[in-house]
This record gives sequence, structure tokens and C-alpha cells, in this order.
Amino acid sequence: MFFQQIVNGLTLGGVYALIALGYTMVYGILELINFAHGEIYMLGAYLGIIFLGFFTAIGLTHSNIILALALTFVLSVIFCSAYGFTVEKIAYRPLRNAPRLSPLISAIGVSIFLQNYVMLAQGTTDKVFPHIFGSSGFGLMNARITYIQVFIVATSFVLMIALHLFVVKTKMGKAMRAVAQDKTMASLVGINIDRIISMTFVIGSGLAAIAGLMVAMYYGLVNYFIGYVAGIKAFTAAVLGGIGSIPGAMLGGIVLGLVESFGASYISSEYKDAYAFALLIIILLIKPTGLLGTRSIEK
Repeated sequence: MFFQQIVNGLTLGGVYALIALGYTMVYGILELINFAHGEIYMLGAYLGIIFLGFFTAIGLTHSNIILALALTFVLSVIFCSAYGFTVEKIAYRPLRNAPRLSPLISAIGVSIFLQNYVMLAQGTTDKVFPHIFGSSGFGLMNARITYIQVFIVATSFVLMIALHLFVVKTKMGKAMRAVAQDKTMASLVGINIDRIISMTFVIGSGLAAIAGLMVAMYYGLVNYFIGYVAGIKAFTAAVLGGIGSIPGAMLGGIVLGLVESFGASYISSEYKDAYAFALLIIILLIKPTGLLGTRSIEK
């Protein structure tokens, strides 16, 4: 059971990490908690069902399931990125110089709006996502590993590595780090602050869309409320790893997934949500900045 729980924890942790990256990127640049981010994740799951249903209707899933799945991912990412861009432009950009409480209230309002928007558009009943991978898998070290778990873990780690390389190596990534460090100085050297902030929301929303799609494929059921719980868990992962730190969000997601998996297996599955928050409290009492966070000093 030990190795089985490691596999389950990595599967869950990879999803948490992808969502947590959106929280930590936005906070690193704007020092704003985007509480509507969980709803973008939920939209990704719903869009996956819609697009895959369309490709099934035209017969593409029967002739080429890999192409249909790839197009579903691409279209879901594009649409969710557009949602993220729109939310930033309408709900956050006008309040950029407002008191700190105003954007927080706006974020909560956007979250409630998106929940009700999906509820009215898609109904309150659970939607079923097709079991593309099925339950097939293989055995390893007395553990049962399904192909969907391999797909989720591999995709999550590839995306996390790609994001890290993007931030460290590319010109856009360097501009994002410059804006996060000092927006005024970044604007003085010619960096378009609005463009960088919008790009941050676009990237974070795209990662959340992929996470939502993979969770829908894994569990098979989607409802309009899944973004709230997943968003709180991912925010916990971001704080756990060190809010504002991209490697911290990755580590926090993996640790949170492992703690939930082992706690549900060896203690009780009824309190798996409590394990995450108990761990967060312990970490914040011992190291308030999170596992990889650093205390900022203003001179």
C-alpha cells in the first residue's frame, strides 16, 4: 500500500501544483490572491466535456482519438486563457491602485459569478466525462498504476519544468521576474507592465484548464462547484510551498497530494481535507514563509 499511495499522491499533487502555479504567479507580480482561479479550473473541465462531445458527434473520436483529445486540450486552454485575460482586464486592472481590500472583494465576486454562470448554462447535475483511458494499467512493486495516472503525472511534471524554463530562460520570463521585483523600475526600462500581467493570467489560466481536464478524465464526473474546493486546496499548496515562489508551488502541490493520500489510506478518508489544512498550520507555525519562501526585506 505504501507505493500505491505514493502514486496516488503524485497524481493528486501534480494537479494541485498546476493550479497553485496560477495563484503564486499572480501573487508574485500583483500581490493579489486570485480567488476566481479555481473557477477557471472548473471551466477547463466543462470545456473539455463540450469539445470532446462535439468531436464525438462528428466522428473524430472514433477515427482518431489522439487527435480529438489533443484538440480538446488545445481548445480548452485557449478558451480558459481568454477567460483569464478577460477577468484580469475587467475585474482587476481597474482596481490596481485601489486599496488592497477592493481587488480581493472583486476576486470573490468573480468567483461567485463564474459559478452561477456555469450553473445556469450547464445545469446543477453532474456531467460525465468519457473514460478514454479506461481502468487499464500495469502492476509495479505491488501497486496498481493506471495509464491515466501515468498521463497526469507525466503531463504535470513536463508542464512544471517547461514553465520553470520559460521563466528562467526566455525574454518574457525575465520581464515577468523584473515586474515581480519592482514594477516601477521595470516600466522605466521599457517593459509593458499591463502586457506582462495579462500574460501571467493567461499562462496560469491555461495550466488550470489542463488540470481541470485531467481531473475530469481521472474521476469522470464534473460539477459547477469543483473549482471552489480545488481552488482552496491549491491556494493551500501555494502558501505551503511559499506564496510567490514557482518552485514552492510545485513542491507544495506534491507535498499536499502525498499528505492527503497517506492520511486517507492510513488514518481515515473522511478527514482528508483536514490533513491539508493541519499541515498548512504546522508549516506556518514553524516557517511562516512556507517551505521555499523567503522573507522579503524593504530598504
